Amino acid sequence: MSTVCFILDALVTSALLPRHLRAIRQTGLADHLLPIIVTSSTNDPRIPCIEQRYRVHFLISPSQSLGARINQAASLSQADWLLIAMHQQALEANLWCLLYPQLDTCLLDAVLIDYQSPSMSERLLQRFLGAGIATPPYLAIRRAWLERLGGLDPELEEPALADLLQRLYACPTRLQTFSLEASRLDHDSSLMAANPYRLPPTSPTDT
Repeated sequence: MSTVCFILDALVTSALLPRHLRAIRQTGLADHLLPIIVTSSTNDPRIPCIEQRYRVHFLISPSQSLGARINQAASLSQADWLLIAMHQQALEANLWCLLYPQLDTCLLDAVLIDYQSPSMSERLLQRFLGAGIATPPYLAIRRAWLERLGGLDPELEEPALADLLQRLYACPTRLQTFSLEASRLDHDSSLMAANPYRLPPTSPTDT
């Protein structure tokens, strides 16, 4: 099975950081197999309590930008996949349980989690208008692919995440989206295929 490491920044997740950590740790595999690195630009007296409760490792880097902090966390991880929190929204624990098997494949470089990917025309319009691209709640990316892209821009703060997403679109990235709703629809379709509906047999009295 591919190894996974979560990277969350305290600035990105803000007050919802404990909710993110709780959801990750509620999955069956998370207690022992899934390390979590939390990056931050400021120290906080609550950090030891959070580290102990959720079994996470904090990286405090006061002089570094968001892009540099996440790059530092990625360089410390030896996991095959990095799951990076892209904004404040926390996801359901059962989504992570459904996602992990999807990562155990050599056919993908990155997965946009719980995200509606814009079409090519929408991305061109966003670039033409100079509008910021919407980011997914989480991005799963192969550590090797992130290294090939040069990591996040170490000069950028909050725009570093959207910049990474733009480069993923611009490169020949084997990219896929994943959501809880889509996985439920796929599961229902599989059940229908395995157990197609059949009309009940007619009895002689029906004819």
